[in-house]
Amino acid sequence: MPADFHPEEPARRPEGFARAAGARESHVWDRSFRAWDLYTAAVWSATAAFVLTAGTPSPRYRIAALALLVLLIPWYVRAGRPLLLAESAPATWPCLRYLGVTLVLFLPAASMMDEVRLIVFALAPHFFMLLSLRRALVWRPPAHEVFLNAVSALVGFAFAAFFGAWTIRIIEQSRERASLIAELDASREEVARLSAEHGAHTERERMAREIHDTLAQGFAGLLMLVQAVRAELDADPGRARRHLGLMEATARQNLAEARALVAGGAPADLDGGSLPDAVRRLAARHDPPAAVTVTGRARPLPPGLEAVALRTCQESLANAAKHAGPGALAAVSLTYAEDGLTVEVRDTGRGFRPSAPTSGYGLRGLAARAADAGGTAVVRSAPSEGTTVTVTLPIR
Repeated sequence: MPADFHPEEPARRPEGFARAAGARESHVWDRSFRAWDLYTAAVWSATAAFVLTAGTPSPRYRIAALALLVLLIPWYVRAGRPLLLAESAPATWPCLRYLGVTLVLFLPAASMMDEVRLIVFALAPHFFMLLSLRRALVWRPPAHEVFLNAVSALVGFAFAAFFGAWTIRIIEQSRERASLIAELDASREEVARLSAEHGAHTERERMAREIHDTLAQGFAGLLMLVQAVRAELDADPGRARRHLGLMEATARQNLAEARALVAGGAPADLDGGSLPDAVRRLAARHDPPAAVTVTGRARPLPPGLEAVALRTCQESLANAAKHAGPGALAAVSLTYAEDGLTVEVRDTGRGFRPSAPTSGYGLRGLAARAADAGGTAVVRSAPSEGTTVTVTLPIR
């Protein structure tokens, strides 16, 4: 390297041209610059061809990138080429202005299409030719600026790391909470669905018990009375007439019970009367009539409790009529205590084994009613020893 070379001097043309002696040698750079123009034109044309033939992105991006490339031509001819051909080192400000505008035209086009970056092979030498070598290659700031920038960078990095981690944690917590909220909503929907299903199932069970203990039992009683009347019409007309009266009373009672079920009110026998009176009317419709005994101080109880007691008597007497056998007697006992009511229905029929499997709904419904009211139901029976049903209901 020559001893008088200074990297601060413009590196726009070879040093041999700057030192040339003689008129012929002084125009060598001017004559060789035409080749540079051809090189620049070739690189620009190749870049434009790549931009026009690119499959992506959309046409509007290709048109915008090509327009910025077209603007580079007059800018190079008007501002850049005179600076490159200047006999002496041009001023710094015109060079910076030319290079700055060149970057403003090049960078947006390059960001829109990768093919535009090919023109760097023609533009990059301008920075080395118009700026000093040190400015073109590397910038070395003063030591205090390096220290301040380093401290600022470290502080900025620490600040960014802290708040970045904090922000990421907030985002993660938000996602976790959103997931928990979604799970909670799903759980609530599931609970609501299960509650609705349970409520519907409970209501079906209640209606099944009501229908079984009222309408179904009444129709079963009517069927038995019809069979009895058919057998007694010729042999015992008086008894047949009595059974016809029971059929009429049972039919009226079934009609009243159906209306009570539709209205959702209390059992028909309890409408406007006391529990002992309702049980006596029920026992009178049994064949033969059942005896009723009331122990303790009879008093009004909660409607739900009295309904359970009356349904217990209905179910037990209906079972006695169907399964106890002809001539079996039945008795009903109501025992009032301070903290509870005990209902007991006994018959002297054929009895059964409580442990034997049964397909009927009556005893299961009876136990379910007692459990819903917080009470208990006990069935005691044995073959040929009759049956006793005892239901104990707490008074709250």
